[in-house]
Amino acid sequence: MDELWLPVLLGTNRKERKSVHVANWLVGEMSQRPEIQTRLFDVKDFALPGDDYGSGIKDRFPEWRDSIIKADGLVVISPEYNHGYPGILKSVLDLLLKEYIHKSVAFVGVSAGPWGGTRVIEAMVPMVRELGLVATFTDLNFPFVQNLFDQNGTLLDNAYAKRVAAFLDELIWMSRVLKWGRENLPSKYHQ
Repeated sequence: MDELWLPVLLGTNRKERKSVHVANWLVGEMSQRPEIQTRLFDVKDFALPGDDYGSGIKDRFPEWRDSIIKADGLVVISPEYNHGYPGILKSVLDLLLKEYIHKSVAFVGVSAGPWGGTRVIEAMVPMVRELGLVATFTDLNFPFVQNLFDQNGTLLDNAYAKRVAAFLDELIWMSRVLKWGRENLPSKYHQ
């Protein structure tokens, strides 16, 4: 089958963030799948203006825009901050709109506590639905993330090998189904 383009978006710019270990590990896991092509995007690398917002400024970020145009799906990695997602993550996602329609999105939740980002994923689902993305139902959760990686970013818990396999299998399936639909079924969104 054809390769799928599935970029990853790391959704926090906080100093000393532990979710960067999750992002690097996940991109490594995705790169081992022959059917996946990926790239890590990091919200800290987006020089967002303080006085403008939304899809009107998407051309200031051509690598992101072009990556999502060709994307078959998207992975969003987000820590949970007070039951919600970081504002910068929302700002980056809001740079585009029609480019997301009928594409899959999979979530990776990260937290310093026991919930592993469950609540941030719950908060993101209605938001991405409004963007036109279709959420998978197999999430990856990293509770107590500060204990899951060593100082070099090496994952210490082998249970994640099975979890990431199920996560990626669902993302691949959903991405292929939606890609087929975009390419073969009439829609006002896809010409």
